[in-house]
Amino acid sequence: MDSEIIDLPEAELLYFPHFFFETKADAYFEKLLSDIEWRQEKIRLFGKEVLQPRLTALYANNNKTYTYSGLTLQPENFSEELLQIKTAVEKVCTVNFSTCLLNLYRSGQDSMGWHADDEKELGVNPEIASVSFGVERIFHFKHKTENQKHKLILKHGSLLIMRGSTQHFWKHQLPKSRKDIGSRINLTFRKII
Repeated sequence: MDSEIIDLPEAELLYFPHFFFETKADAYFEKLLSDIEWRQEKIRLFGKEVLQPRLTALYANNNKTYTYSGLTLQPENFSEELLQIKTAVEKVCTVNFSTCLLNLYRSGQDSMGWHADDEKELGVNPEIASVSFGVERIFHFKHKTENQKHKLILKHGSLLIMRGSTQHFWKHQLPKSRKDIGSRINLTFRKII
């Protein structure tokens, strides 16, 4: 399986552009699109409640909630497909994940703003495994204190692993795209302690 180390200071990033073969990735995309209970939640941004510019869902093997931007999500039980994906991902990761936050970007107008996955319930150096299905999107990294940036194209069926001190020193985002593009599903596996 081809992989590449993304060499950024104060970060540990490993990228598998073809983690799932295209036929398997296509099948997972269609199944997740139709079976997941997608919701458009409100979050608190600069003191105001706004609708997230994407749809989300939370699945887990426990009842632990996940809170970000003033929003607390209650998990559903892992589906068969999510368990299959989780098992495949865990074979190359150093942790067993308890939780998966899913995002559905319906078009290029859906996005995720700058943030770090540094909530206290994720622990000191969280490992985040990000799986992408659907159209390719450009993922941005920005160092929190230095003037350093990096872009990465997240391909259909790819896996990006962020671990070590990455969340301490780097933010990431999925910006809007002006192109008329289709949908993308992103699964971010994490361990909530």
